[in-house]
Order: sequence, then C-alpha cells, then structure tokens
Amino acid sequence: MKYRTIGTDPTTRREVSVLALGAMLFGSVTDEATSFAVLDRYVEAGGNFIDTSDNYAFWTDGGQGGQSEELLGRWRRSRGIGDEIVIATKLGARPLAPGTGYTDNPEGLSAKVVRESAERSRERLGLEKLDLLYAHIEDHTVPLQETVEAFAALVAEGTAGLLGVSNHAVWRVERARALAAAAGLPGYEVLQYAHTDLRPRTDVPDALFPDGSLGHAGPDLLGYLRAEPGLTLVAYSPLLKGAYAHPERLPADFDHPGTPARLEALREVARETGASVNQVVLAWQIGGEPPVLPLAGVSSVAQLEENLAAVDLELTPEQRARLDAAH
Repeated sequence: MKYRTIGTDPTTRREVSVLALGAMLFGSVTDEATSFAVLDRYVEAGGNFIDTSDNYAFWTDGGQGGQSEELLGRWRRSRGIGDEIVIATKLGARPLAPGTGYTDNPEGLSAKVVRESAERSRERLGLEKLDLLYAHIEDHTVPLQETVEAFAALVAEGTAGLLGVSNHAVWRVERARALAAAAGLPGYEVLQYAHTDLRPRTDVPDALFPDGSLGHAGPDLLGYLRAEPGLTLVAYSPLLKGAYAHPERLPADFDHPGTPARLEALREVARETGASVNQVVLAWQIGGEPPVLPLAGVSSVAQLEENLAAVDLELTPEQRARLDAAH
C-alpha cells in the first residue's frame, strides 16, 4: 500500500492509504458477513481510509440511513479497531423524515444539525473523534458563516479532526474557506467529488443537482486544487459503478462524442500493461497531477482485490499523456 498526507495542521492531519474504501452499501445491500470480509481484507492489505455518511443508505429501505455507520461501529468493536483506521463521514443530507430524500427534505447545515448529527455519527461509529467530517451537500437556507463556525466548534472540542466538503459549487467552497481563515478557524481541507477518466457533460442537470453537475470535479475545481496544494481531492464513483466493465451502465451524462476516444485510449493502455481498464483508471488518478485519492466501493472481496492491484500499477508519462489527450 502507498500513503499520502491529508490536511496541513500537525494536530489534525493524517496519513491515509491512496485507495479509499467506500462503505455506502455496507449493512444494507451488502450483507454483514461480506462487508466484514471486505473490511478485513482491506485492512490486511494496508488500507486505512474508509468513507461513509450518516444518510447511507436511506434509499434502500425508505428510512433515514445510518446502516453503514452502524455496521462500521460493529466491525470496529468486534475487531478491536482503534484510531489507526481513518473513518470519514458526512452530514447534511440525511432526510428529516422516513420516506423523503435529500433533494426535498434534507437536514441541512445549521449549527444545531451539525452538532446533533455529528454526535449521532460518533455514537453509531463508536468514535470519540470523527477523523474527517464532511459537509455533504449545499444548504442555501443557512449562512455559510454559521456552518463554518459550527464545524470549527467540533474541532475545538476535539470531537472532529479534519474538515471536508462535497458537492458544493467551487465558489461556495472558497467563500467558506475564506470566512474560516478570516476568523482564524479551521476550514475545509478535503474535497470529495465525483471524478473519473471519462468526462461528463456538465450542462445536464439531474435529480441530485438540478442546477448542474455540482457533484463532478470539473476544470474549475481541478484548477482550484492546483492553486491550493494543501487541499486534497477524494474522488467518488471513480469506476462509474461498474460502467467501464459494463458499458450499458454508462450514465446518460457520459453519452457524448468524446467518450469513445477516451475509452479506446484506456483499453489501449490496459492491453499494454496487462491490467484491467478499472485498474488503469485508478492508477491514472493515484499518480496524476494533482494527485487524487480514489474512493471505490465494492460488493465483494474479488472486486477489492482488483482495485488493490491498481496501487502498484505505474503508468509511463507517455501513457498518461495519451489518456489525457484523448477526446
């Protein structure tokens, strides 16, 4: 396994494995025995960066989520896991009532919600301190200052470490970080967005982001990361939920004339390296500039093994240039 430092403050920064494990469906779609087997193998391979959220996976049973955090808590207790494993979670997108969702009835990012949701997450996970806590989605009903101060208060109390943000417009991320800096408070240092080798259309709104694809890491976000080397990008859905292996699963916003050329370049490099297309995508992210920490969810140990092998796959500068130039 390879590792990278996230965060800049010596009191909160952590060394994490370059391949993060997504636990979104653990305890719901993925049964407990399989989830535990995947988690055990990931840790055995040197992995120490696990991602969840307080609302995972509310859509599987029409509830409010919490199954993933609860399973991770049971796994931690049964294995005697301490703070050597970095568990990241998110708040703000938990439905306020069963049968609703975070597009129509999210808990939001008020000071009250931030405090109460973080406390519930700590309880479910069995943690005194949340190693990395994200603001999951935007909340335009609450002043950014209130959210910034609420997250910083958790850090001051020692119940949260690193702070992160996902699925926010880049200007709102920068504004929140500027407010924190001006007040001498800790701000967002880890940014979690969808990112993969294929490029989506950004003008296609969807149910989650009706104002456009705020969830995708576009050129503006990547430029922001290059200008702010202290920030880290964690890429969710790096393998497009299996679409590289099963093209019929390709999301609609990736169905455009630029996709075939990028897919062919990936397949060429896969043939040259003897790796799978999935492994090439993960290796392209891990060794890229700026470097990206892929966050990949799996439903079996076999899928995890394929992903783990990508950590040691070294792409040549020429192969990287070819992948980047394809369009």
